[in-house]
Amino acid sequence: MANTAEPIGALGRSAERHAPAPGRMRDPRYKSLAWLSDLAGNLVLTAVLGLIAITNRLTMRRPGTRPDGDPLSAANAVQDDASMCQPPDTIMLIHGLWLTPRGWEHWIPHYRQAGYQVLAPAYPGLEVEVEELRSDPSPIGRLTIDETVDHYESLIRTLPSPPILIGHSFGATVVQLMLDRGLGAVGVAINSVPVKGVRVTPLPQVKAALPVIGHVSNRRTAIPVTFEQFRYAFVNACTEDESRAAYERYHVPAPGRIVWDGVLANFSAHPAPEANLAAKAGKAPLLFIASAQDRLMSPSVNHSNYQHYAGRSRAIVAYREFPGRSHFTLVEPGWQKVADFALDWARRPTAFDRNTHA
Repeated sequence: MANTAEPIGALGRSAERHAPAPGRMRDPRYKSLAWLSDLAGNLVLTAVLGLIAITNRLTMRRPGTRPDGDPLSAANAVQDDASMCQPPDTIMLIHGLWLTPRGWEHWIPHYRQAGYQVLAPAYPGLEVEVEELRSDPSPIGRLTIDETVDHYESLIRTLPSPPILIGHSFGATVVQLMLDRGLGAVGVAINSVPVKGVRVTPLPQVKAALPVIGHVSNRRTAIPVTFEQFRYAFVNACTEDESRAAYERYHVPAPGRIVWDGVLANFSAHPAPEANLAAKAGKAPLLFIASAQDRLMSPSVNHSNYQHYAGRSRAIVAYREFPGRSHFTLVEPGWQKVADFALDWARRPTAFDRNTHA
């Protein structure tokens, strides 16, 4: 039996007026154009969701909660107040995506010579060398944000006193999450992936992220980048020889789930909690370091992340930008200046907002 129902309301009448004529819908050319239009729209939507997810999914857990949302005991919500009064004697370095702790190989002895115990733990399950991860990247593809962040929380809680936390890229995001959980004496975020609420997305960042967000199938895989992609996103301030040497020594695939879980979280019935950056006593100091030529996490992204804190937290928050440096500033010539500035500030935190540093 034919459907004789009439369109209901103004919306139905509008749809009826704008619907294509029946003969046109049967035209194969019209169907092809419609299919291409839908495909293009889906690709654009996928890319936009992926970029928004990097901001929206990497959010902070409310202080005093476990991963499942249950409250922590008062004793575990923050580390012991007495230990917080002691100068930190330990530094924990947290690496970013497409990298391993090897990326800190210059910084580790440098800080040990300064008298610190230095820890540079890998992401869970990735406690092997670069070459082995390249030959078998399957452990990388299984990693999630929550698993990675909880891994570092458990490591920090085993320490006798709160450490200085220094992170690079996604590792800098982990630093922010640790401070939000009441862990760490002071934090330094270098070329950080932003937390929720930071919505600046420059065009070079879109291009740099395309290897991940370009295909939904990347969600459950370990995603490598080519040398050309690595040079564009990570070491664009280096010579070609320096860039190739860095790629061959440090690059490993990255976990697609860390990005794509964020895309799916936008449709989840139980999304991650809002970032809690409300001012509260005892929040540890936090320094943002940006690289002026960073295409992956540009200075505008890092400065917006800094401003996200500066307007809400009573803690000491600072921002410093280094000219002539790219995303992988840890190994570029002159890395000592960045390493020394980070440690000097961590010893004596001071609030400031300076866009350049000679």
